[in-house]
Amino acid sequence: MAGSSGLGGGAGQGAALRASRAPLLLVALVLGAYCLRVLPGRCPPAARTLAPAPSPSEPPSSVRRPGAPDLPVASGPGRRRFPQALIVGVKKGGTRALLEFLRLHPDVRALGSEPHFFDRCYERGLAWYRSLMPRTLDGQITMEKTPSYFVTREAPRRIHAMSPDMKLIVVVRNPVTRAISDYAQTLSKTPGLPSFRALAFRHGLGPVDTAWSAVRIGLYAQHLDHWLQYFPLSHFLFVSGERLVSDPAGEVGRVQDFLGLKRVVTDKHFYFNATKGFPCLKKAQGSSRPRCLGKSKGRPHPRVPPAVVRRLQEFYRPFNRKFYQMTGQDFGWG
Repeated sequence: MAGSSGLGGGAGQGAALRASRAPLLLVALVLGAYCLRVLPGRCPPAARTLAPAPSPSEPPSSVRRPGAPDLPVASGPGRRRFPQALIVGVKKGGTRALLEFLRLHPDVRALGSEPHFFDRCYERGLAWYRSLMPRTLDGQITMEKTPSYFVTREAPRRIHAMSPDMKLIVVVRNPVTRAISDYAQTLSKTPGLPSFRALAFRHGLGPVDTAWSAVRIGLYAQHLDHWLQYFPLSHFLFVSGERLVSDPAGEVGRVQDFLGLKRVVTDKHFYFNATKGFPCLKKAQGSSRPRCLGKSKGRPHPRVPPAVVRRLQEFYRPFNRKFYQMTGQDFGWG
């Protein structure tokens, strides 16, 4: 009996202990899920390279810039080079579409994924960064796109240190529409997210919360002002995300001119997909079949009350006007 009582008491204590631990386990699971969503993603794996070898097109080590590393040169057709042009922004502006359109050009070689070198992976070093790049032949341009560069404080300084002559492409979009699109993407990954209104404003329809990244990214003038401390305006091309939808050939033509390329990608390469609401490629790179961007592109936006949209339009108006003055372009956002 005593033994039975002891066993019963032990079982009761174990159950109580498990019950007391349940809330802690729940908190741990929630924190773990939050960290997976919020913390920076992993850096992409480097390509395998052979041992360093001299290249006739590179200056001898004695005349390299002080502090420049001796970097490996890939064998085979072409070489891995640092990018000569970057698509640095902005998120949900149309950067993926622009990159895919440009990859139709035979003289453009672009990294498909976002390397996040100048914001998340800078400690990996320049040799690692170059190892990610596709091989190019003489006369071809190497590109990559990471839209978070435009809003990363350290990015312009780091890019300038690598290449003061870098050509910088920024795809911009009405900041209100961009913020809603940003929210829609996050909502698709995080069901149960507070409403757009609750995140965009403090205390109901109080002050706009610029601490929220979906709002802060749209302050284009402020971000550009920081970049202009390192690069002249002539190094930038500002692409309209709206015109990239309504006139893709025209906007891509401007980009080809900016890059010093022949206008190879023209209106014959595009058709408008009414279901998705944006242009698709008649012939994608490496394929004879038409291709649209993935399912995550062109997702429907949640309904946002008109009063919320008007408040955000009023908030962004002075920043938009300053951006128009800085770039010499009127994007028509009001």
